[in-house]
Parts: sequence; C-alpha cells; structure tokens
Amino acid sequence: MEKFKFVTEYEFRASPKMLFPYISTASGLSQWFAAKVNTLSDQKYDFQWDNESHIAKQVSLRQNKSVRFEFLETSESGHDNNYVDFRIDQSELTQSTFLRITDYSTNLDEEELKDLWDGLLDKLKEIVGS
Repeated sequence: MEKFKFVTEYEFRASPKMLFPYISTASGLSQWFAAKVNTLSDQKYDFQWDNESHIAKQVSLRQNKSVRFEFLETSESGHDNNYVDFRIDQSELTQSTFLRITDYSTNLDEEELKDLWDGLLDKLKEIVGS
C-alpha cells in the first residue's frame, strides 16, 4: 500500500518547555490531537478517534525537543508503520518556537491533510494561548 509523508510547520508564541507536554503526554495529546489518549505499558499509547482504538508506540523522545509515535499493525509487512512525529525548534535569532509535524500514512490527499492539521493546530494554539 502506498504511503505519503506530509510535513508541515507552525509557529507558536510559547516556549518549548511549555509546548512539550502537549505533544508528549496522554493528557496533553487528548486536549487537541485525539478524542482520548490512554497510556499503556511498554511506551505504548491508545489513541481514540471516532470510538476506534489505534495503538501506537512512542519510539523516540527528546525532552523539550521531539517525540515520535509509530502506529502498530498499520502495514501488512510490519516494517512500514504509519507514524506521527512532533519536533520543536526554536529560532535563536527571533526566539520563535516552531512545531514541525511529520505525518506518514496512507492518506495521499495533501489538501485534506493540510486542512486536518490546520484545524488541530488551531485548537492547540488556542489551548497554549499562542
């Protein structure tokens, strides 16, 4: 099955330290990213959308920098799972904080993905006051 890597970036008026819990914790993610997020054992998370459960493993975490969730069993081969990667960068020149999102999935519609992430990030910006 064909996969598409969608990358987008948003500017925030919030420090990386303030933004990080919203992209790395179940309680933070459930405020804007998914309807419900539960922490499971072994660095696994249960993301729920439309009353459907999607299990992901947190495969990387750098404090106040980045986190990646790889969705399990999203490929027949087991080697090319869907993932979402959140990366926080701060411009040393302007002190602006940027959240870069990489969404790797079977959704090939770039316009649909842009609309989806714009909506999600508007909600996150509202929560963090950015």
